[in-house]
Amino acid sequence: MDSGSLKALAFDVFGTVVDWRGSVIREGEALGREKNFGDVDWAAFADAWRGRYAPSMDRVRRGETPWKNLDALHRASLEELLDEFGIEGLTEADKDHLNKAWHRLDPWPDSVEGLKRLKERYTITTLSNGNVALLNNMAKSAGLPWNLILSAEIVRHYKPDPETYLMVPGLLDLRPEQVMLVAAHPSDLRSAQEHGLRTAYVLRPQEWGPDWQPDPPDPSFDINAEDFLELAEKLGA
Repeated sequence: MDSGSLKALAFDVFGTVVDWRGSVIREGEALGREKNFGDVDWAAFADAWRGRYAPSMDRVRRGETPWKNLDALHRASLEELLDEFGIEGLTEADKDHLNKAWHRLDPWPDSVEGLKRLKERYTITTLSNGNVALLNNMAKSAGLPWNLILSAEIVRHYKPDPETYLMVPGLLDLRPEQVMLVAAHPSDLRSAQEHGLRTAYVLRPQEWGPDWQPDPPDPSFDINAEDFLELAEKLGA
């Protein structure tokens, strides 16, 4: 791929840059030890919480509920999950702390080094459904070296609405083809392609746990890479 006209890389975050599943499991296990819970399947809890992610955003996108940022959507899902998993006795402060587990997600092992290399040549930004405070806190916690943080919250549209993808070239005074979305989710990348962005698919085979298999590389994307270090190599960074 000719990367000469490429100016900015916009990154999906959950699953692409950070390990949401392993991190939420870790946070749940720590809370369980602190509160002396019985047996809670924290892997199932993490999967169920993430499973409510897209449906909750879709209700906002369809206008069935007023705009809420991702922290608020996560908190509403958390209240349902605590009942579903029989977890009792948490204070409001406990619930707030658990909800903000999403602010403290761990990066994949290659993420920080890869981002630093890519930042030497390109503007690197988030392009996430996460709200600004969440993404900022995560960056500080995980050492993610973004040039800037762009969020669906800024335009009050969740992906895959076009306003979210076009926010990046619009704010950076670039043409869509000068921006590349980097994501571990082919559906996200295909939506970006529809609006003129270039695309890089990074496989994250552990996103949904050890038994999950990601979609294979797709030649329709500009780049397919095993991790951010290979992405940096292919982009000359």
